Amino acid sequence: MDRFLLSEVCRKGDKKHSFMKFSRTTKILLLGANIWYFGEGMLGPLFAIFAERIGGDVLDITWAWATYLFLTGVVYIVVGKLISGKKYKAKIMVAGYGLNALFTFGYLFVSSPLQLFFVQAGLGIAEAIGTPAWDALYAKNVDKEADTYAWGLAGGQSQIVTAIAIIGGGLIVHYLSFNTLFIIMGIVQILATIIQAKIA
Repeated sequence: MDRFLLSEVCRKGDKKHSFMKFSRTTKILLLGANIWYFGEGMLGPLFAIFAERIGGDVLDITWAWATYLFLTGVVYIVVGKLISGKKYKAKIMVAGYGLNALFTFGYLFVSSPLQLFFVQAGLGIAEAIGTPAWDALYAKNVDKEADTYAWGLAGGQSQIVTAIAIIGGGLIVHYLSFNTLFIIMGIVQILATIIQAKIA
């Protein structure tokens, strides 16, 4: 009987841990991030095709992507230092999301590799403004007893959402156009910004 009771207690404890309850802030952060990943992910590997259509070659694509990653990395560090310990992280995050949506619409006006560099640079800066703040807010609001599950959920959902988005983006470009894709991407990211603004 003692063994049975002990087994039931352990089973209920595991079940409670598995179905942890997220706070309202955590749910908003996850929802907003997933919508953002969907908007961003729709371009994915189609970026190379778009770059070629505006006259870019392999080196242009390489430099554009490298510019995005380099600026993202540098601004990540700067923003992380500037907002460390500050109370306005949510506002910074929303600003980053909004700036990202703005530069996404910028794709509509790109007609040369040089213009593409500027848009990629803007997107890199926007991501670097929003992401450190998101990470800090998420870490602060996560259930400490199940933090690995919470971060696994955030990472796993972003990959799944991006995979679905890539398929959607491919279908849109195939049957419609890149401009239609960029408009939809921008609208989706505006929606993500509005959702994240609920905690700002």
